[in-house]
Amino acid sequence: MSDTRVLFAASEVYPFAKSGGLADVAYSLPRALNETYDVDVIMPLYQFIDREVFCIEAVGETFDIMMGERAYPITLYICKYKNMTYRFVYTPMLCDRAFLYGPSQGGYADNDIRFALFNYAILEILKREPYVFVHLNDWQTALLPLLLENEPEIKTKSLFTIHNLAYQGIFEKKALARLGIDEKYFHMDCLEFYGQVNFMKAGIAYADRVTTVSPTYAKEILTPEFGCGLEGFLQYHSAKLIGIVNGIDTEQFSPSSDKILVSPYKDLRGKEANKSAFLKEIKMKEPQRPLMIFIGRFTWQKGLEILIDALPEMALMECNIVVLGDGEAKYHDALEVLAKKHDNIYLESGYNEALSHRMYAASDFFLMPSLFEPCGLAQMIAMHYGSMPIVRSVGGLADTVHDHAVFDRKSQKGYGIVFEKADHHALLSAVTNALELYGTKTQYNLIVKHNMLCDFSWRESGEMYIKEYKKLKEEGYRG
Repeated sequence: MSDTRVLFAASEVYPFAKSGGLADVAYSLPRALNETYDVDVIMPLYQFIDREVFCIEAVGETFDIMMGERAYPITLYICKYKNMTYRFVYTPMLCDRAFLYGPSQGGYADNDIRFALFNYAILEILKREPYVFVHLNDWQTALLPLLLENEPEIKTKSLFTIHNLAYQGIFEKKALARLGIDEKYFHMDCLEFYGQVNFMKAGIAYADRVTTVSPTYAKEILTPEFGCGLEGFLQYHSAKLIGIVNGIDTEQFSPSSDKILVSPYKDLRGKEANKSAFLKEIKMKEPQRPLMIFIGRFTWQKGLEILIDALPEMALMECNIVVLGDGEAKYHDALEVLAKKHDNIYLESGYNEALSHRMYAASDFFLMPSLFEPCGLAQMIAMHYGSMPIVRSVGGLADTVHDHAVFDRKSQKGYGIVFEKADHHALLSAVTNALELYGTKTQYNLIVKHNMLCDFSWRESGEMYIKEYKKLKEEGYRG
């Protein structure tokens, strides 16, 4: 067995498929790890991925997976992209869908079958090829450690990363039969969760190591407030749990070389051209006002109710506000009403990568009032682009954004406006604080310049993952 081969598995990877931060992590973390290990990334080959653009080709390897009493055909594909090897699993049941997981109203009813197939396909690859580690991400890959329990000849060690505990992959009990999983695993120490099957529990129970995406979130998920019903289970397995904060890809998100921008820049003077161009693009007046932006999913988690409750009063302040995102219709409709009512609120619906870059470059403040946030990448991207984050002190936001009141220019920490309570009054107070700071300009500029020079890359975090890999190797191979 090679001591350097790693298979990194995720349900979405930028630029092939993306619904959130997992795709960005699954793009940039393997690149950081690839400096030490030989990392292959594997994901489903969804029908909307352009095979020609990415030169994705079949490897000439097909096989059937028997799951339950049905055979599912699997075809493997591969491509090289920016000096990395990407492997793809294709089977119609998994891949021939309009959405990754389902429309905004809810997930596909057969997601258990879809992503179990992905796990079984990875298992088949591990039977055939010698990978020393498999790095798994979220519930869509969480069955694999359980499947490995029944394959003692496979020596591959598993590391399972929880990106968001709120999404656990929960299905009805009868899923066991169609997934070909023995009912002996349906108990509270494994798959059973209030009478249902929980994929996430399988990963936590059987993976050799469990990580999550920030140190604070690793502590929070051991409590009832953030544990989503798994706090006791996680406490039981806490000896193998560690929090490692995410990084950002500083090549993909670099204001000095970002070709999407009207004018790439290295300092605050360069931001002005981008701000002027963006406000002109969306026909928003009074460019001298500070520009506040929100980029994210329209979900309860992201603090949409807090934001929507605060916006009427924010609209009366001396600022412009731009919101970009997609998600639940009730939040979109409420935002649309506010945007029509106030000239200084602008709403853009949907996922738009290029527009998000222009917004980071144009903005003065970045709004992130999350109720919980495992890590968050947007606040680090914002700081890198010279936009000061306004965040609630939870999870990865607490680890990456420190309040401007304790600013230390000698520190390598990022700084912003931090608030504690999960209500719109706290957000309004933070926004008022931000506008006062912006009014002084000198201190605001000093902090923003500092943030732009902070290292938010994967360098340090990648080294921590490599350290965990080495520990796993020292513990000996499976079997």
